[in-house]
Amino acid sequence: MTTKSGFKTLDIVYIGMFVALITICAYISIPTTVPFTMQTFGIFAAVSFLGQKRGTLAMLIYLLLGAIGAPVFTGFKGGFAVLFGPTGGYLLGYLLATILSGFLIKHLGRKFIVMFCAMVLGLLVCYTFGTVWFIYLYTKNGSNIGILGALSSCVFPFVIPDLIKISLAIILGKQLKPLLPNDIA
Repeated sequence: MTTKSGFKTLDIVYIGMFVALITICAYISIPTTVPFTMQTFGIFAAVSFLGQKRGTLAMLIYLLLGAIGAPVFTGFKGGFAVLFGPTGGYLLGYLLATILSGFLIKHLGRKFIVMFCAMVLGLLVCYTFGTVWFIYLYTKNGSNIGILGALSSCVFPFVIPDLIKISLAIILGKQLKPLLPNDIA
């Protein structure tokens, strides 16, 4: 069955499942300045399994749920205060990451190395957007933090774990993708 938006009922179910997966992954958290979560895995798994359009839509719905106050973000938080707080740039950066990595995979192919490079580029966009946002908020509030300080707090500790999570998302996506209907992603 196809809805008026052009999505099949099964598409909507898969998108909802990945919104739930991203939420659950956000709850798996080790608190630091920018919390260490499994969220990156959920986001890139959505792109790996669902493709650009559906994966991006899952991320957008996740952000909208959080914006209206649903406790979907790390620490069971939600609301505009989180989106416009110190970690908000990374949350919004995830949306840019799904758009970019999904686009590259759609146009360059689903070989592991292509998917990995596309997702790493998406992650770099997320890191850049989030770090610029983080620095902006700290300097706006009268604190002094340089680029190296922000990167040391918000990026460097997460690079290796995020690369592992991206690899895991791709491997699982490639293994389980054949079980999905052909018209997904």
